[in-house]
Amino acid sequence: MSPDRTPIAYTPARREPPETAEQLRARIPGWGVDLDPHDRPAVPKERFAPEETGAHWAFPERQPGHEGRERSVEHAFVTPVFGTSAPLQGLSGAVRRHAYRRYSEGRAAHWLLLLGADRIDVAESRVRALLAGRPDDPVSESGLRAEVTAHGVASRRGSTRSDVNHQWLDPLVSGAPWIVVAGLGAAVVHRRRSHGGR
Repeated sequence: MSPDRTPIAYTPARREPPETAEQLRARIPGWGVDLDPHDRPAVPKERFAPEETGAHWAFPERQPGHEGRERSVEHAFVTPVFGTSAPLQGLSGAVRRHAYRRYSEGRAAHWLLLLGADRIDVAESRVRALLAGRPDDPVSESGLRAEVTAHGVASRRGSTRSDVNHQWLDPLVSGAPWIVVAGLGAAVVHRRRSHGGR
């Protein structure tokens, strides 16, 4: 390959002068097939024609209640329309607010805090359900009953199912929180009994 035909993508040098559209089309098969607007599937949607959209505003009317909403630091303000189905609350809400207020969406800390807030939210929901007299049912909701009554183990034996690789870990992952809570509860009861007997 001659020096003038060296692929530009693999060298630090820039081609001077830059290649024209005709040169690129001659060198690269299919280059520039969408240069003609008549051949582009997104046209006429890409054409700026505000009079044809039917919008009666230059900027959308703002949804009320945006003053206290969380927003990423990249944005100057909350989007004109936003969801309100799951308002932030409790410790998980405080963690989420901190993630939005302190870290950019380009930082891992932003997303790790949001993931942690999701786990905190699960714990808060379980505590609220317990206090409301409707605790979670780990036997039926974790699928443990179905494992026994619907031939769960037999359906995995000799199969190529992907969940066979981690089935030994599933009881630990789903049952560990309940074991920890039961252990803490037993420790509290034991401590109260030992202090009360003195």
